[in-house]
Amino acid sequence: MAEPVRMPIESGCPDPIQYMHPTMRRNYGQWAYHDRPRPGVLHHTSKYNEEVWTVRCGTQRQMDVYTIKKLADIADEFGDGYIRFTIRSNVEFMVDTEAKVNPLIEALESAGFPVGGTGPTVSMISHTQGWLHCDIPGTDASGVVKALMDELYEEYKKEEMPNRVHMTTSCCQINCGGHGDIAINIQHTKPPKINHDLVANVCERPTVVARCPVAAIRPAMVNGKPTLEVDEKKCICCGACFPPCPPMQINDPEHSKIAIWIGGKHSNARSKPSFQKLVAAGLPNNPPRWPEVGAVVKKILAVYKADARDWERVGEWVERIGWPAFFEKTGLPFTKFHVSDWKGTRHQLNSSAYIRF
Repeated sequence: MAEPVRMPIESGCPDPIQYMHPTMRRNYGQWAYHDRPRPGVLHHTSKYNEEVWTVRCGTQRQMDVYTIKKLADIADEFGDGYIRFTIRSNVEFMVDTEAKVNPLIEALESAGFPVGGTGPTVSMISHTQGWLHCDIPGTDASGVVKALMDELYEEYKKEEMPNRVHMTTSCCQINCGGHGDIAINIQHTKPPKINHDLVANVCERPTVVARCPVAAIRPAMVNGKPTLEVDEKKCICCGACFPPCPPMQINDPEHSKIAIWIGGKHSNARSKPSFQKLVAAGLPNNPPRWPEVGAVVKKILAVYKADARDWERVGEWVERIGWPAFFEKTGLPFTKFHVSDWKGTRHQLNSSAYIRF
């Protein structure tokens, strides 16, 4: 008998049980162990000796209908008709017999979807909307992902890293991409340029004033027209004023730069969750391939791969060797901008009478 469909609600995710493979549904919460027969394949065995194989492949996050239909057709023809999309833009196909695994992998890779991303690999890069859909982008997050994954293709397919590497990209400093082992974010380095003729017609000024996190914006009159002004000594160039007031243009082809941060971690395995820290700034926002960004990311990954111990995440590796050794090994310049001198992080600073680094 068919299960009753749950009534829709106004918030929250849909019930995942209804979309699960029947073997997973029968053994939900009853798994005895799992292993990885090869990169990109997960094998779960339940307490009742039922098995399910999961094949993971990488895709672009921004998908057209044609691509989604192609993935669904592959699931119907070579799998059991069940797929799921992960938070990092991977697609997972579930099958109940090992004989279906290799034909499924061959079908995916012949269609251009690389199989991998499990275990100690460079997983797919999570990212924000970028130029396609965001109201405050300084760069194209999905474009940076495409350029990087083209160069890290083999690291996605092979499990050769010390531990998993989660990478993120964000098209502004609000950092919707989240914290990652390596993160690529845009940084605006100049305050917004204000078109005073348009502010009164387009912007709700109290909303814009309230949006600024450092109270750097205040009402003003210019040429007899109500507008806004920015206290540049307070402004942190975050860009939060731009969405509610487009005449406060913060994006600039010369002064909007890309920065790379490392060491972010959400899990509490082996060490506490951690925030990412700045290691490179002022990189050109240079579409469509961002070669300068790719060079720095590949250098960090190469040193991490050669120097880290098994199971160490990027941040844990740096904490072990120390930040001076990180900059020495990677060859990245250390500048005054890498020093965390914000008064809100005073608890992190050295507090003795001795100066040390």
